[in-house]
Amino acid sequence: MARQGLSRALVTASWLAEALRAGRVGTSLRVLDASWYPPKERNARQEFKERHIPGASFFDIEECRDKSSPYDFMLPSESHFADYVGGLGVSNDTHVVVYDGDEVGTFYAPRAWWMFRAFGHKEVSVLNGGFKNWVKEGYPVTAEVTQPTPAVFKARLNRTLVKTFEEMVENVSSLKFQVVDSRPEGRFRGTELDQGLESGHIPGAVNIPFHSFLSETGHEKSIEEIQEIFREKKVDLSKPLTATCRKGVTACQIALAAFLCGKRDVAVYDGSWSEWFHRAPPHYKVSELKRSKA
Repeated sequence: MARQGLSRALVTASWLAEALRAGRVGTSLRVLDASWYPPKERNARQEFKERHIPGASFFDIEECRDKSSPYDFMLPSESHFADYVGGLGVSNDTHVVVYDGDEVGTFYAPRAWWMFRAFGHKEVSVLNGGFKNWVKEGYPVTAEVTQPTPAVFKARLNRTLVKTFEEMVENVSSLKFQVVDSRPEGRFRGTELDQGLESGHIPGAVNIPFHSFLSETGHEKSIEEIQEIFREKKVDLSKPLTATCRKGVTACQIALAAFLCGKRDVAVYDGSWSEWFHRAPPHYKVSELKRSKA
């Protein structure tokens, strides 16, 4: 089961390079660059125009989101997602491979992977090691931007993969599911600011920083190593699990890691700490810094 999860959720650079050489990128296989960076640091769209994997399209997470929400990167409606990815040439029969150019290897690609899964698409994979390792290993890049033929995509939200604020609040007392927070330890504990917000965590949450699942090269660690990480944190993959973070992005790394171990039903709290900080009552925001001041 775990090996099947690995083959479906991840593809290697050599596999994708062979698919390119064989001319398989098209209606049956679409490659999407899901990079996003803080605007003052890097320009993801401009970098895509300068170089990307041949045949890839740019998946703009700023466009494919709920723009009416006060929180970053919340899931769009079914129709919005369907229209957006259909415009990228993705149909319900397309195998989608997502990657990003972050220096850690993989950062935003798991978010795009999870979004596709949340909207009912099963044939979606993350490029293991990301664009960083694609380039490092000498595979081709191009500045040529191709225009895919639009396709029809029918989206149906799988609500079991998404948790709302109300469900998270109810779980504080009911403990129906485990909660894993993927942010750095200092932000989880509340000892450092979280992108301008006071930090802390949801009561009962366990902290596994997302980079724990990545090797020094930026590739996903082995299934055995991932399983051991969950075991050390006493996270039981046989029981319900929800992932959270700052804005629903690196939480998807938790979902991907668990998927590789054969657990395909990890939910993501889409609003994550951004929403929790603004909406939860004070006693539902656990912070060591607040305790030390008390």
